[in-house]
Amino acid sequence: MKTIIFGEHEEDTIRQFHQCLQVGQVVGGALCADGHYGYSQPVGGVVVYDNQISPSGVGYDIACGNKAVKTDLLYTDIKDAMPKIMDEIQKNIIFGFGKKNPNPPDHALFDDDAWNVYKEIGKHEHDTLKALARTQLGTTGSGNHYVDILIDQKTDEVWVANHFGSRGLGHRTATGFLNLANGQDFSDRPKGEAMETPPTIFHLDSEFGSMYFEAMNLAGKYAYAGRDYVIDVVLHILQANSIDEVHNHHNFAWKETHFGNEYVVVRKGATPAFPGQRGFVGGSMGDISVILEGVHSSKSEEAFYSTVHGSGRIMSRTQAAGKMNWKTKKRRGGIISEKDMLMAVRDYGVELRGAGTDESPFVYRKLQEVLHAHEETINILHVLKPIGVLMATD
Repeated sequence: MKTIIFGEHEEDTIRQFHQCLQVGQVVGGALCADGHYGYSQPVGGVVVYDNQISPSGVGYDIACGNKAVKTDLLYTDIKDAMPKIMDEIQKNIIFGFGKKNPNPPDHALFDDDAWNVYKEIGKHEHDTLKALARTQLGTTGSGNHYVDILIDQKTDEVWVANHFGSRGLGHRTATGFLNLANGQDFSDRPKGEAMETPPTIFHLDSEFGSMYFEAMNLAGKYAYAGRDYVIDVVLHILQANSIDEVHNHHNFAWKETHFGNEYVVVRKGATPAFPGQRGFVGGSMGDISVILEGVHSSKSEEAFYSTVHGSGRIMSRTQAAGKMNWKTKKRRGGIISEKDMLMAVRDYGVELRGAGTDESPFVYRKLQEVLHAHEETINILHVLKPIGVLMATD
């Protein structure tokens, strides 16, 4: 079994990674330097299976990923207008858990025959999920999802980037197939789930495995469509054109050839990085982001051509922002104050909209540190500095 661990990690993260390697027909795995403890499989974890797939490994936010676009603008074109620009973006991009798009686009994706996979489960499930997906297309969710405006530190070229996945469609798909694996109905409310739940495994050629793989790929197309839509809205506000783009998932499973054999590579919070393949990796709201590309090396091979998807959390949401009182909708007891967060972001030169202290720069590693741990496996093509960040409110 081929495995590699980049960087330093907490004991729970290492233990969880090794536990994943013991379940199913695993041929190898990698733990990226931005890794941290997650549900069933650590974020930043890569597990490689022989003809099997793990819906718990892919996770609930199927096809979460990033899109970054280089525009035909320079920083001087927008510098003085940034407050107005960020107000306009906030007005036009919908953030938040369960939120819907008041003007959902009519996308060709909804004519895709792949939707029929849900009819195999039931007409109600098909109709409900497709209707939900229609209403949420172009919305961005909550948590660590964002829309950024950035500048290339060498050229002052303006980039636009975003980070989110397949919204309610992906979450309900993941929940539904995990329910089926546990002998429940697809639409049942799931039982209480623990972080230590062992990986759920389907054989790829089994009924559930083949259906999940098809549904996961549909959710991937949906996530791409959503990220495309949001970037187009921002480009319209900026009155800019796209002259280059980088777009990838980092919560997904791919059929890939490694060491002469075809395997299923499950990446949870890890970016594919084959030689020459580019990816956008975002840091915190007070740190750099980068465009990188994979390179060929023995370390790259051992990592199954995988790299980081971000800088990686070092502080939980509750620790940072406090425990949420759902009646008052306020948090208490967090160690990061809003004043500290806003001061740090302002000092870094970012025009911030939304975001809670649970997403402040203090809760993440420095991106350069995790990139350094992946030396010999990636090249950094562009270093980007955020000047505008939009996230959901707490």
